[in-house]
Amino acid sequence: MIKACDLKRGGLIGINDMPHVVEDLKVSTPSARGAASIYRFRFRNLVSKVKQDVSCKGDESFAEIDFERRPVQFLYREVDMYTFMDTEDYSQFSLPRDVIEDQSLYLVEDMEGIFALLSNGRILTVEMPQKVELKVVECEPVMKGATAASRSKPAKCQTGLTVHVPEYLEAGEMIVVDTATGEFVSRANPSKF
Repeated sequence: MIKACDLKRGGLIGINDMPHVVEDLKVSTPSARGAASIYRFRFRNLVSKVKQDVSCKGDESFAEIDFERRPVQFLYREVDMYTFMDTEDYSQFSLPRDVIEDQSLYLVEDMEGIFALLSNGRILTVEMPQKVELKVVECEPVMKGATAASRSKPAKCQTGLTVHVPEYLEAGEMIVVDTATGEFVSRANPSKF
């Protein structure tokens, strides 16, 4: 059993013997003394894709699901199917966009550092690394006199993800994005390219 206070976004649990992933998590702490924090979860059933909202206290427990993590590489996208390769046995598998809807905005061809989550030999979903590097393909031009402490502007990445970046960034630059929040972290290290 795993307590609600220990769950994180992307975590897997079992509800009624069905695998669910934590899609969203909000914690509200009442101002009254002695009042317990309330955890509000949005779970998605990995089999039926049905979403379920649950509110509970931090000490309430959920069933843990037995799953295996396998390292995979994203190969390519074909229409709405995403093809991955297991980096241990080189087998390939494809997942439809609706299974990996949130993760699809961070997938770049030949990306590594991804894990497939399997239960009973069936692939449930993929787990993204905490941070990914994406190329900015479209954004407003650099404003004269813009500094690192300036305002932000929207920038479209190669995957279709729109991120707010500092005004000094230009199209064509590589940036680091947090996959948990979808927010800009920093410029990518240019020595890697």
